[in-house]
Amino acid sequence: MGKGTGSFGKRRNKTHTLCVRCGRRSFHLQKSRCSACGFPSSRVRKYNWSVKAIRRKTTGTGRMRYLRHLPSQIQEQFQRRDSSSSKEEGSCSLCLRRSRAVAGMTWGT
Repeated sequence: MGKGTGSFGKRRNKTHTLCVRCGRRSFHLQKSRCSACGFPSSRVRKYNWSVKAIRRKTTGTGRMRYLRHLPSQIQEQFQRRDSSSSKEEGSCSLCLRRSRAVAGMTWGT
């Protein structure tokens, strides 16, 4: 039997199933290795000879649940620093502790 029409009816076994990490149907059952992301390897599979594949998988193509909010959080931190520096110096507890230490008092009091 050749590789043509007659042999296609015999193909009923699955070599690949869904990958836990990338979700693609690329996890080889006998090898226990994903052909798309390289799972269970800790490093994600990536080759520079396939620039388009890297572009599809890179940061910003998914949900970005954590990174999406980072710029606004950083901006808020800068705003908080600016507002705290405008207050009179020495009002924070750390500054008071330092001034007491300099004056010769102990840290615990």
